[in-house]
Amino acid sequence: MTSAIDLVPAPRSVEGPTPGGAVLLDEATALWAAPGTETAERWLRGTLGAALGLPLRPGPRDAPDCVRLRLDDTLEPEAYRLSVVADAGVEIRGGDPAGVFWGAQTLRQLLGPVAFRRAPLRPGVRYGVPHRIVEDAPRLRWRGLMLDVARHFMPKDGVLRYLDLMAAHKLNVLHLHLTDDQGWRIEIRRRPRLTEVGSWRARTKFGHRASPLWEDKPHGGFYTQDDIREIVAYAAQRHITVVPEIDVPGHSQAAIAAYPELGNADVVDTRALAVWDTWGISPNVLAPTDDTLRFYEGVFEEVLELFPSEFVHVGGDECLKDQWRSSPAAQARIAELGLADEDQLQSWFVRHFDAWLAARGRRLIGWDEILEGGLADGAAVSSWRGRAGGIAAARAGHDVVMCPEQQVYLDHRQADGADEPVPIGYVRTLEDVYRFEPVPTELTPAQARHVLGAQANLWTEATEDQARVDYQAFPRLAAFAEVAWSDLPAPAERDFAGFERRMRAHYARLDALGVGYRPPGGPRPWQRRPGVLGRPIEGRPPNR
Repeated sequence: MTSAIDLVPAPRSVEGPTPGGAVLLDEATALWAAPGTETAERWLRGTLGAALGLPLRPGPRDAPDCVRLRLDDTLEPEAYRLSVVADAGVEIRGGDPAGVFWGAQTLRQLLGPVAFRRAPLRPGVRYGVPHRIVEDAPRLRWRGLMLDVARHFMPKDGVLRYLDLMAAHKLNVLHLHLTDDQGWRIEIRRRPRLTEVGSWRARTKFGHRASPLWEDKPHGGFYTQDDIREIVAYAAQRHITVVPEIDVPGHSQAAIAAYPELGNADVVDTRALAVWDTWGISPNVLAPTDDTLRFYEGVFEEVLELFPSEFVHVGGDECLKDQWRSSPAAQARIAELGLADEDQLQSWFVRHFDAWLAARGRRLIGWDEILEGGLADGAAVSSWRGRAGGIAAARAGHDVVMCPEQQVYLDHRQADGADEPVPIGYVRTLEDVYRFEPVPTELTPAQARHVLGAQANLWTEATEDQARVDYQAFPRLAAFAEVAWSDLPAPAERDFAGFERRMRAHYARLDALGVGYRPPGGPRPWQRRPGVLGRPIEGRPPNR
């Protein structure tokens, strides 16, 4: 049984518990669900019911100690009111179906770690939920996690598992990074070589790109279109939107290896290129031709059929332009379009897909480099190089997702000790993430409304399997979830000691879920990677 103060993320208000009072859940407990609450109803039976060994059969609304789900239009979207009251059972009211679902997640936390398992430990036990009233609503609309499945492939079951972990923390956007130099991870039926060739590489650099170590075996994998449909449907049942990323015009060597005509064949032998086996930024970028545009329009047509999300991510970052500078064809294109330079050529490329997506009722989102050269009105920006890109975008009237590298890149190291595995980037402790502020104070209230929310990004160059992803993500993802959901005070005034205290209960939930998180005292022996070179950066990260 869990105290109200142990909830993560922290709710807006809690009344109770009443000493000695509890609603008991057992095999006779009924579940009544009003129209519109079906996703929470199915989840309660399939997940919570399975963990506790309770059937939660349909029953009348006035059944004793019943669990009741209903919508309440007096509540804002995603808000909920969870009431556990003597002689009235458990009631979850939501401002919309998502709100009811988030209330069900809170009920699970109140039941303790046993509710986070997949089967009951002691069948036939009655579970008490202390009398209390929890009222809650999210601060931000976009509460995201970016998973890079291109550098190291995450099998479908791993993605479904992370959707469950996101739901448990009230995160609602999965940004799926599907393509890069090191792999193409989504089936495109009209372009089969993208997965036949582009989805695997012959070997892989182990550690940072300066590391002398290699894993000398093929690495690869991709999601079939039915896998994607399953992932999207599974996410939707948990009120999570999946935003796909197809990277253009840089980070595209895997695609060029599969279809050499996509590259700058007048300056490099693109037929000799393979899927990249090391890290960094490949110089092999897409050729700015009409054929390339038509190719990717075909790719995006299939992507739109699979992902109903409002936003489609096109990357747009770290596009090295040396090949365009040397390419007669690219220089002729710059002259034909009346552009000033290669930077404007990249902007032309991105703006083409901005207009193409807008004509189909979707919105382009890209990394903050897409600001260079100007954006169409509906485009949005993922601000990763710091806060400056997000501030500039919001001031220009563009929607923004704040995900600055120096603050919420979860592949960055969690401590500066010698035992920290494959240390990348700045030290970003649990407290550092907890004190991240996603809405820049430099913005006016009108400009701040363009901040859709925040996102934690987890790149996988040095994160080769589920155990490593878990270690880098948790417990920091729990802190990030509270930053995105809860109405916290200014960073310096946040009660990190209180959060740490609540995390003691939350670690037991993560244990029950089988999450290989970083313990507060440092990595366990099997979580270390002795001798594997990283790229640590010393000092405090810039807050630019």
